[in-house]
Amino acid sequence: MKPVRSILICGAALAPLVAAPARADDLREALALAYRTNPTIEVARANQRAIDESEPIARAAGLPSLAGTASYTEFLKKSANSFTSPDRALDIQSTLNIPVFSGGAVKNSIRAAETRIEAGQADLRGTESGLFSQVVTAYMDVIQNEAIVGLSANNVQVLGVNSQATRDRFQIGDLTRTDVAQSQSRQAIAQGNLQVARANLANARERYIQLVGKAPIRLQPPPPLPGLPASADDAVAIALENNPDLIAAHTRTKAAGFDTDVAGAGRLPRVSVFIGPDYTNYLGTLGGSSVPAGTFRQQQLTAQAGVRATIPIFQGGLPAAQQRQAQAREGAALEQEIGVERQVIATVRSAYSSWRAATETIANNQTAVDAATLSLEGVRAENTVGNRTILDILNAEQEALNAQLQLVTARRNAYVAGFNLLSAMGKAEADDLGLDGGPLYDPEVNHRRVRRKISDWSRDPDPVAHSTRTVDTPAQTGAVVGP
Repeated sequence: MKPVRSILICGAALAPLVAAPARADDLREALALAYRTNPTIEVARANQRAIDESEPIARAAGLPSLAGTASYTEFLKKSANSFTSPDRALDIQSTLNIPVFSGGAVKNSIRAAETRIEAGQADLRGTESGLFSQVVTAYMDVIQNEAIVGLSANNVQVLGVNSQATRDRFQIGDLTRTDVAQSQSRQAIAQGNLQVARANLANARERYIQLVGKAPIRLQPPPPLPGLPASADDAVAIALENNPDLIAAHTRTKAAGFDTDVAGAGRLPRVSVFIGPDYTNYLGTLGGSSVPAGTFRQQQLTAQAGVRATIPIFQGGLPAAQQRQAQAREGAALEQEIGVERQVIATVRSAYSSWRAATETIANNQTAVDAATLSLEGVRAENTVGNRTILDILNAEQEALNAQLQLVTARRNAYVAGFNLLSAMGKAEADDLGLDGGPLYDPEVNHRRVRRKISDWSRDPDPVAHSTRTVDTPAQTGAVVGP
């Protein structure tokens, strides 16, 4: 069993960003819905089905081929010295051609096609993983921005109460006009920040709809992420074995090697066996009108069979140039594989560093929130005895708000970074997540279905779209719905 198969089916949850109300959407449902209805993944699946057809296309070059021709001819002007020429003729021919030897071109073309199908399947895994990372990011962005809107709205309310209290105390001469102005300024800034937070929330919800296909409904806190590595080296070791991009690059290098062999076959002989009957009917006109009927047979049937060998002698350097071209592309694939490996290593190490930093930041920010809350209570108490000013209270409230916002952001960043780390390791795909909603899509099913098809009339039904549209989804707002 894969070590992270229970990523989204664990019972415990991380420290919540917001309270989890009843009848809310959860992360597993969002991922399952995106897996079933997102157009990006549907496009990747359709493209993979197209790649699957490369194998029967390559295999067809090594299979027998049968062709027939039929022609009807009217001889409008005949030679004056030809006394037996017919007036018309019907000719029917057919030829069966059986390839015997192609210098290995067909065999290596099939191998190259099979290898590229494997690479395409790895690409499909990468598309799934990339989509899931985007969904997780969008999910956490909605939760984060909902929390920010809630904190910002509460801050506006608190500053409103403070501003009113400041004005009341100004009326009795306890405070100055400067104190009133400071309170009003902070309240106005907070109101502007609230509008920005609501706009950000609306944008996050629209991004969620784009990926998942439906509007978010009171999202639950996400489950924890098991299977995270103990060190960056452990993460890299797992990624080198499982990262789909690296697997695809390695597989394409193998396919490029087969292409080189295919190109080299252009200088070798090709042998085939052929057989074909030829039926001709002169429709009673052979011999002309002056010849007694029955003198000539009006129908004839012939047949030919043989072996045809095509032996290249000189092609102007074409096969050598094609092989050198294939070798250059094989070299490019080798270098590309190393480039992908470098990228995977860098991505994994960066994701591990981001995850560790964000995780450690959560504890620091929680300490900051606790300290800022205690400080705010102390400043308010000291203000009642004249040891603190209104500005001190406003600053303490702002520090408390900033600490809370940073804690919310750190929790979001830690979860997203952790999931991105699993994704880079090749451990955050559909098979790892335990998604509900029916069996997972298996690209090998279609490959097995078409790889041996040889009928010229075996077509699939006309394609239909499987993705869901979002045109009927109402425009999102920055309002936060309570539990």
